[in-house]
Amino acid sequence: MRDGFFRVAAATPAVRAAQVAGNLRSIKELIFQAAEEGCGLVCFPELAVTAYTCGDLFHDAALLAAAEQGLAQLLEDTKELDILCAVGVPVPWEGALYNCAALFHRGRLLGLPAKEHIPNYGEFYEARHFTPAPDPVTVAYCGQKVPLGKGLLFPCENVPGLTVAAELCEDLWGAQPPSAALAQNGATVVVNASCSDETIGKAEYRRDLVKMWSGHLLCAYVYADGGPGESTTDMVFAGHDLIAENGTVLGESQLFTHGLTTADIDLERLAQERRRMNTWQDRRDSAVVRVPFRYREETLANFQPRRKFSPAPFVPRDQEGLTSRCQLILTMQAQGLATRLSHIGCKSAVIGLSGGLDSTLALLVTVRAFDRLHLDRKGIYAVSMPCFGTTGRTKSNAQKIAEELGVDFREVSIEKAVRQHFADIGQDMDCLDAAFENSQARERTQVVMDLANRVGGIAIGTGDLSELALGWATYNGDHMSMYGVNASVPKTLVRYLVRYEAEHSGERLAQALFDVLDTPVSPELLPPKDGEISQKTEELVGPYELHDFFLYYMLRFGFAPGKIYRMACRAFEGAYAPETIKRWLATFYRRFFSQQFKRSCLPDGPKVGSVTLSPRGDLRMPSDASSQLWLEEIEKL
Repeated sequence: MRDGFFRVAAATPAVRAAQVAGNLRSIKELIFQAAEEGCGLVCFPELAVTAYTCGDLFHDAALLAAAEQGLAQLLEDTKELDILCAVGVPVPWEGALYNCAALFHRGRLLGLPAKEHIPNYGEFYEARHFTPAPDPVTVAYCGQKVPLGKGLLFPCENVPGLTVAAELCEDLWGAQPPSAALAQNGATVVVNASCSDETIGKAEYRRDLVKMWSGHLLCAYVYADGGPGESTTDMVFAGHDLIAENGTVLGESQLFTHGLTTADIDLERLAQERRRMNTWQDRRDSAVVRVPFRYREETLANFQPRRKFSPAPFVPRDQEGLTSRCQLILTMQAQGLATRLSHIGCKSAVIGLSGGLDSTLALLVTVRAFDRLHLDRKGIYAVSMPCFGTTGRTKSNAQKIAEELGVDFREVSIEKAVRQHFADIGQDMDCLDAAFENSQARERTQVVMDLANRVGGIAIGTGDLSELALGWATYNGDHMSMYGVNASVPKTLVRYLVRYEAEHSGERLAQALFDVLDTPVSPELLPPKDGEISQKTEELVGPYELHDFFLYYMLRFGFAPGKIYRMACRAFEGAYAPETIKRWLATFYRRFFSQQFKRSCLPDGPKVGSVTLSPRGDLRMPSDASSQLWLEEIEKL
């Protein structure tokens, strides 16, 4: 409803078999609660009006009549609420009984999607009572004429990207869920009115099924499950409600509870994903019936998203996930380099080791690659190249790390060569400009490249994804290498990778690695002050945690600056003021556009995540593209 966010709910009411009036009171209460919480959609379990476990009572005319009358009254009672509801109900029509999800909005019954796959195995005997969904037919129900059957879609006319489809319980568990065709016909939100009994291990399977199906269909999936209150004659029901979006579970209820599970889904993200994937096949089946609806404009205007965002989208939140991610990334980086070394028959590698984060990670990866190939670590040349900005702290850490890893460490001072170069080009030593800084970076690259030639090895690039995004690299200096192992690793993740290695290293190596982590990020190209680093990158271009956040949502999902800004304000609330976020967001876009020329000629490097900047892979962008549109939007924030 704003920035593409839309709040949905899965609801498990307290029910009792065949107690229609009481069940509807529970349903009504949760509808009002969902509306009060700003939900635009709420889904209830399968046959929630009567309860799922009525058995042969479904053949009784009194029960079916009570269900229709009760639903009609529910439509009347909720007609002032601006919320789309899906409620499970048995619907008789022309000699058959259908297991339906009644979709209604502001007193209008939109349609009755019916269950297509009727289970009749194990503990299920639904075929005794229900008929599979027919092709869409018009029926009279609750005093309204509506479509009943399969292939029903409910597009919203004033919420971009919102089209709702429904399936019921077993429909999801079959080999060809109806939601597949419905998603290809435009459904972005699939609701499932379900009543799935609980058995050992089923909750885990159900969660994985909903999660993976939402990812497979690039949709949001709202699964409402029948819970305690259903008959326990032969089964137990846990009310396992789930909300997933594109392969991620956003909300999940505790087992054996009643109530609402809510989440804000991102419709814009789903639309972007479908546009991005050229293997996604949209289609327009003539058999699909579309029943549109609209929300009140004041409802949309008053909606306030409350979805939370991790300030570090590249980094898993849980420790177990982070540990496995670090191990996998390090292995992928090492395997990429090992394959390149093996392919060219190379047994030597040269790294400019500054004592900073990036070069430290590059060395750790190179050591892993050599170990995978059973090569002597002495074939790795770690070169310290001190000059005007080098501090004793970084130089000492570089030497300790190289020695502990058992690689060849050597020091090549570049100060004399740079001074000679300054004299050659007429550069004043007191003029601390771009030429002063970049001459040092290019001299270091020359040393690494030439030493690699001398020992028959390759020069390992150390620059990371965040630096490439900002163009924070000297063109044909540290920008260039023969293989860039960190090219798709953002700065926020570099820290965790180095920390992971520190936590799994011996005491002396760990001590040096932890000190690297505590050292301010700096290119060390300007003279230090009182022996300390004077040139701190994040004071010049902004905090890397902000830039990584901007980069992730701009490049991965194509979000506009305004949306990214508002997401960042929520993610970094209390850490950065909105005006600070706005300032660095403008810096990010200016630099990202103006520095594309550096990314247009990057060396090879392994892709390890979903966001990379390789001109041969994920980003094909003209170096002369204008940033005006994006900067104008930021200016208006």
